[in-house]
Amino acid sequence: METPVFEEIDPANDCDCPGCLHWRRVLPRPAGGHPAATRAVILAAAASTAFGIVHAAPAFAAPHAPARPGAPTADEPDTPQGDKAPLHGPGGKPAVIKAPATTRADIIKRAKQWVAARVPYSMSEYWGDGYRQDCSGFVSMAWNLPGNEWTGSLDQYGVRIAKEDLQPGDILLFHNPANPEQGSHVVIFGGWTDYTHTYYLAYEETRPYARKQATPYAYWSNSSRYLAYRYKGLAGGTAGTEPDTAKPEAPDVTPFPGAAYFGPGANNKYVTQLGRMLVERGAARYYTSGPGPRWTDADRRATQAFQEAQGWRGKDADGLPGAQTWALLITGGGKDITTGAAGPPAPSSHGVPGYPGRAMFRPGATNKYVTQLGERLVKKGFGKYYTTGPGPRWGEPDRRNVEAFQRAQGWRGGAADGYPGPETWRRLFT
Repeated sequence: METPVFEEIDPANDCDCPGCLHWRRVLPRPAGGHPAATRAVILAAAASTAFGIVHAAPAFAAPHAPARPGAPTADEPDTPQGDKAPLHGPGGKPAVIKAPATTRADIIKRAKQWVAARVPYSMSEYWGDGYRQDCSGFVSMAWNLPGNEWTGSLDQYGVRIAKEDLQPGDILLFHNPANPEQGSHVVIFGGWTDYTHTYYLAYEETRPYARKQATPYAYWSNSSRYLAYRYKGLAGGTAGTEPDTAKPEAPDVTPFPGAAYFGPGANNKYVTQLGRMLVERGAARYYTSGPGPRWTDADRRATQAFQEAQGWRGKDADGLPGAQTWALLITGGGKDITTGAAGPPAPSSHGVPGYPGRAMFRPGATNKYVTQLGERLVKKGFGKYYTTGPGPRWGEPDRRNVEAFQRAQGWRGGAADGYPGPETWRRLFT
């Protein structure tokens, strides 16, 4: 009898075709993952050898695996969830532990670990730490709960707070009792992105994997039905009206790298970081593309506009960032850019409108180019995620439609992130 030949299949992590979904369920998990899948494959191989089976074994699915969902119809992917379950899964032995007190920093730290690991979404599978890979399992993990809760039970571990009291580590919870598997969702609040309190950083487990993203308050859809909660075991108190002594997540502050990193000929990551900070402060009009790592006149004029907005003149507003300019940008201090001439109009080529720059397509952006992009996506047949519009305000439907178009070009990973670059723009308008 010939020895069977096995071919190792390593599908792309972000592919959601039925075949890849199957192999992700049945192949062994990464080191530290739950051992159930590994044992299943070994047992299947052993049984095949014992009975002399030569033909390939039929594909087998993990128990309780959900059917492949259809295309979502809301602004965000639907997030069906598993019911309340013990740690390590329904077939495992519950861990007998008491939910310990925790801090905001620890909650955010645990959430970041799943985001960094790009834990794939699943309502039936469990990550190596024993928590279910859906939205409520993600919060159960971050709050360090003794078991896997669901949106119908998470509220018992927290107390209601007002929007004004939200701090990193709190959650925004929507439970739909009429149909818990459709619409129900929960995210971890990571802090406001600006003083208007209209956008915040949301840590969440959603398709295709855990992410951190600027999100409109309270969420992309069903916004009015989300309620804010604070974990009862939080160090420093839980009530929204009581002073909270726990420190919020420390911002990522990059020290000023030095004047040598900016100016003609400079090409480094700090130029990109400078440009992005300037765009956030109102300098998007100066960039027709980018910001990028190579220093351009657009960076100089944008920096000068920010310096002049602070009331500086002469050598203090020469368009080259110094330590004081950098400090204001990195901490969000000083005044935003509200005046100044726009950059040169983007050129057209062969009937293709000039690419306006990445700054025009980001959370919170509102401009004519977003509408122009959306209308072109619809015309090309990539508008299925729009429930209204398209319109001038950039939103998650725009991003998901762009992502669908990029995937249709055969792009994957960072090349299909849903944010249009020059090549995406060119292909859309040709």
